[in-house]
Amino acid sequence: MESIVTNRLRLPHWMKMKRANGEVYSRVKNLVLRQNLNTICTSGNCPNIGECWNHGTATFMILGNICTRRCKFCSVPTGRPLPVDWQEPERLAESVKSMGVKHCVITSVDRDDLEDLGARLWTAAIRKVREVNPNTTMEVLIPDFQGRQELIHQIIEAKPEVISHNLETVERLSWQIRSKARYHISLGVLNQIARSGITAKSGIMLGLGETEGEVLQTMDDLRKNGVKVMTIGQYLRPTKDHMPVIDYVHPNQFQKYHEVGMKKGFVVVESSPLVRSSYHAENHIV
Repeated sequence: MESIVTNRLRLPHWMKMKRANGEVYSRVKNLVLRQNLNTICTSGNCPNIGECWNHGTATFMILGNICTRRCKFCSVPTGRPLPVDWQEPERLAESVKSMGVKHCVITSVDRDDLEDLGARLWTAAIRKVREVNPNTTMEVLIPDFQGRQELIHQIIEAKPEVISHNLETVERLSWQIRSKARYHISLGVLNQIARSGITAKSGIMLGLGETEGEVLQTMDDLRKNGVKVMTIGQYLRPTKDHMPVIDYVHPNQFQKYHEVGMKKGFVVVESSPLVRSSYHAENHIV
């Protein structure tokens, strides 16, 4: 597999990543392995894994590590998933307790193979983490559930503090990089979350060929649908089979998007090259 640092374009100096090592990093890694859990930190080749794991935090990924979709930006394996592991919520909850996590972030692969698209396991995981860790707050980064409102309602009813669903890119490019997901369906998901009163959050990647005008339009679309928290980061190509990086956006442009986003009414805008969906997630309860 080609490393994320061997893109066609040379990585600029501002894309330096912290080395993934250290005592706390090793403890988190060993715990994840011992409990047979998945994290998007590893499956998604996150550039912040060293920083986050050394702070004792991780974004857990439920419903296995094989996705039924084949998005052109994502390094999570695609194929036929294994059956649902109904012991996973218990292991997840105990791991959160062992790590002493104060704010837990949970995401999942897409499970279009399941009748409920994984919603029942999702709600079981949220409730078990809450039961075992009553003082831990939660953010869940959910798939689109094919826009099925009754399934999204199940997540809302489990009452995590933040529900996130990523647009990933601007509308024009969405069909090129997202498998099955549709821009307007994602906006509908976010609108339903926001109307429930739970904090709605979303994120996009830059460097795929989007224009500044398209980014600003995406911000407007998110605000019109009640999204309060937005993340903006640089796309990094996982392998040669994924979408190429068109350009590495300068940090000054990321800062400009932060300032514009705040003026548009977002409560939080995390915008810099290495930002990912769960970066500084503990600050996103608003």
